[in-house]
Amino acid sequence: MSLSQIPKITYTSSGNFFLLAGPCAIEGEDMALRIAEKVIQITNNLQIPYVFKGSFKKANRSRLDSFTGIGDEKALKILRKVSDTFNVPTITDIHTEQDAAMAAEYVDVLQIPAFLVRQTDLVVAAAKTGKTVNLKKGQFMSPESMKHAVTKVHESGNEHAWITDRGTMFGYQDMVVDFRGIPTMKQYAPVVLDVTHSLQQPNQSSGVTGGRPALIGTMARAGIAAGVDGLFMETHFNPSNAKSDGANMLDLSLLEKLLSDLVAIRKTINSL
Repeated sequence: MSLSQIPKITYTSSGNFFLLAGPCAIEGEDMALRIAEKVIQITNNLQIPYVFKGSFKKANRSRLDSFTGIGDEKALKILRKVSDTFNVPTITDIHTEQDAAMAAEYVDVLQIPAFLVRQTDLVVAAAKTGKTVNLKKGQFMSPESMKHAVTKVHESGNEHAWITDRGTMFGYQDMVVDFRGIPTMKQYAPVVLDVTHSLQQPNQSSGVTGGRPALIGTMARAGIAAGVDGLFMETHFNPSNAKSDGANMLDLSLLEKLLSDLVAIRKTINSL
């Protein structure tokens, strides 16, 4: 599929990777607009095609008392406001077939979480909205098996699918990205590397996921060198106080330098 099919997306002829970035969860209007404004300023300067990311709810929490959202409609309306305010496309993840039609009224790309990517009814419901569908590779799945997830989207009458690699479980509490899978999955659809979730350390005894954010730069550079089409990053101006996944998010103050370095690497790769 062509990036230009995404409404409001810019710089599709720049030769850069595209970026899906924003907070893990929509915590409120002010924080969403604040993060979006900063990321858009950076991506405009670097001519990076950009899609604002924010989850309207978090359904896959380990503990019952974990933050799950501020209310579905309220969060979705904030995503729409981000899009209208900055003229930028948006993406959010869905967890049920009912979510698909509801979220499609507000955002441009629907994301299938990694744990749910084999749920046929969910994938088909997302595909039938006509929106681009971002399929996260299950932590338990091989790169080759993602062909079938993409096929479900295509056979539902939708040719607009991406694959996002977010690592594979290594033992019980760590993730590893096997970069050999990137060229394999690029045979099926454009491939995105989820830089921040691939550095998660799930299944901690506390019930709160850990992470290794110091390695975000390393992972992102490796992804660009391996030829990914896009990058996915969660970012926040105060990760330690974020209500979801703060342990593996990138501090917003570090984003500009990182993206500048990645654009330089991409330019070198394109010249080879």
